[in-house]
Amino acid sequence: MVCMEEPTSEEAIHRGRALVLADLTADGLAGPKEVSMLEKAVSHRRWWSDQWPEGAVFVPGLLAQDMQDALLEHRGRWPLCPFCQPVPPEGEPHALDLEPELGENPHWVCGVTGREVAPLGSLADARS
Repeated sequence: MVCMEEPTSEEAIHRGRALVLADLTADGLAGPKEVSMLEKAVSHRRWWSDQWPEGAVFVPGLLAQDMQDALLEHRGRWPLCPFCQPVPPEGEPHALDLEPELGENPHWVCGVTGREVAPLGSLADARS
């Protein structure tokens, strides 16, 4: 039996940053402004994980949610569902949800159909 150690806060932050950056890149949103937003979220989550080291496994998903919030204010919804295009009957494109909201191994899910789209960091695979 293999014993997997929990990641340190710093390991989780670096992993989460890489996963979110991969998904931003998959959507063509890894420009200087977006990377600065991500770095701001990383800084905040570094403080957060220093306060609650046991929560390090949640950091990747929290960083992705932080970026969804930041991008909503500046660019609109992110990431858009690749399966409900053209726009669903409700009339607007919709962003994917991250599940679990606070848990390990987060993945992108279509909130309309419930279809799992991709693990965090793997949107490029879902888009191809």
